[in-house]
Amino acid sequence: MKAKLRPDPAKVAEARKLASEIVSDVLCVVSSKSTVTVERAVLRLLGVDGIDEFGVPIPNAVVEWANDNSLLSDGIAPVIGKIIASFDVSPQKAAEMICEGRIEPSFVSTCTADWKSSVDKFAYDSAGRIASNRRTRAEMIGDVSKESSPYLYCIVATGNIYEDVIQAQAAARQGAQIIAVIRSTAQSLLDYVPYGATTEGFGGTYATQENFRIMRKALDETGKELGRYIRLCNYCSGLCMPEIAAMGALERLDVMLNDAIYGIIFRDINMIRTLTDQNFSRKINAFANIVINTGEDNYLTTADAVTEAHTVLASQFINEEFGLRAGLRKNQLGLGHAFEMDPDLENGFLLELAQAQTAREIFPESPLKYMPPTKFMTGNIFRGHVQDSFFTQASVMTGQTIHLLGMLTEAIHTPFMHDRFLAIESAKYIVNNQRALCDEISFENSRIMKERSEKVLSDSLELLRKVREYGLFGTLERGIFAGIKRPFDGGKGREGVFDKGEGYYNPFDEILSSSEEYPAPLRIDPIYDGEASNA
Repeated sequence: MKAKLRPDPAKVAEARKLASEIVSDVLCVVSSKSTVTVERAVLRLLGVDGIDEFGVPIPNAVVEWANDNSLLSDGIAPVIGKIIASFDVSPQKAAEMICEGRIEPSFVSTCTADWKSSVDKFAYDSAGRIASNRRTRAEMIGDVSKESSPYLYCIVATGNIYEDVIQAQAAARQGAQIIAVIRSTAQSLLDYVPYGATTEGFGGTYATQENFRIMRKALDETGKELGRYIRLCNYCSGLCMPEIAAMGALERLDVMLNDAIYGIIFRDINMIRTLTDQNFSRKINAFANIVINTGEDNYLTTADAVTEAHTVLASQFINEEFGLRAGLRKNQLGLGHAFEMDPDLENGFLLELAQAQTAREIFPESPLKYMPPTKFMTGNIFRGHVQDSFFTQASVMTGQTIHLLGMLTEAIHTPFMHDRFLAIESAKYIVNNQRALCDEISFENSRIMKERSEKVLSDSLELLRKVREYGLFGTLERGIFAGIKRPFDGGKGREGVFDKGEGYYNPFDEILSSSEEYPAPLRIDPIYDGEASNA
């Protein structure tokens, strides 16, 4: 990406310094916490799955049992490890023994068996499976020619995973490069992960490990047919963020929605719960070499894109720092932004270009996720198609990486298969006809775009200074992001947060950040360059 608007490097450096200080304060608080979801994710990574006789997911049942019997403060790993070591069973069998009532709490609290080595063995086996998925992805990408961005990102969401497969394969054959299976409405507020293949959903399909497995298999088959790798995306935000991240890592997903503060603002999930969960979930994403997508684009669905654009940039700086602290590389950070100017605004397209170009230059190594217009879409499908075309034009002109396709029926109904076909066809037409435009044009003499870029960066810097003063928690309480206020002590899932005890142990804390067992050359980026990178 050639420098065109040249955001002030001193201001960018100061913004990153402020973001680092903001994130440090948050991590000081959440580092002493764990959540029921983190512990359930540990169980899933150890291989625990299924449901009990009442239909409750076994990871939920086991963690609830440990919590009810005051055994959770040291983590679920010691609990399950003592049963593994004492009875020479697998984590799955140990969990089933708890569900069947065969383990007394007193046994766990008094057990002196060497449980750590037992649980570590299964943890390393799981890490090996995830590392194998990284190798597989790298080999499959390496077998095909390098594709040009922007990558066309297409959503499917019928509610029925088997129907989703049909629509996903059709979209891939039409030219989509990333298939995102949007989740069923409000799944982010479920404090459990449904089990098995699902055929009923509302506005989307439930994220389950079996659904991940079914879609991954289908896209691999289609990719082999087409001679290119089809990337799979799903959502791990919400109350089960770490669990779904674990499932995605185990089933070789390539992209996952994972934002540090989206759930707080738009789903009213407790701050400590969300920020604790995001840290562990991003460690999983980092190790699995999954590209994350963040949710700053959503700010502009509730706030004005002209006056509040700086909040998006400020949040991108914060999300970037949270990601780096969790072990993600810059080319795994699909920071979100959106094309949401009022289409009746004079020179609105120039303001959109300025925002997109500024983000592209400030985060040159990151595969930014560019979102289509939604806020000002109406029942006029013809005007909507023009808005989406302008969006694609902006994406090409500014060298965006992940391009979420706009649909002409946006805000009317869940898109039909032919709606996706038209969206893909239109985007391919614009991208192909203007592929080199990004390198051909210059904004050197632009007045409107340069002034806009400078203002957004300056306002973002001023906002980050305020966030540093208030702290991130205080900022969210004041409703500075997206105009939505959230109380520090409120929100869903608060009761699922607990203080770590002196003996707390999570085997994956160390394994996921290890560079010795699984060296850097395995970390092949699936989106940004398709080649090995140790950066």
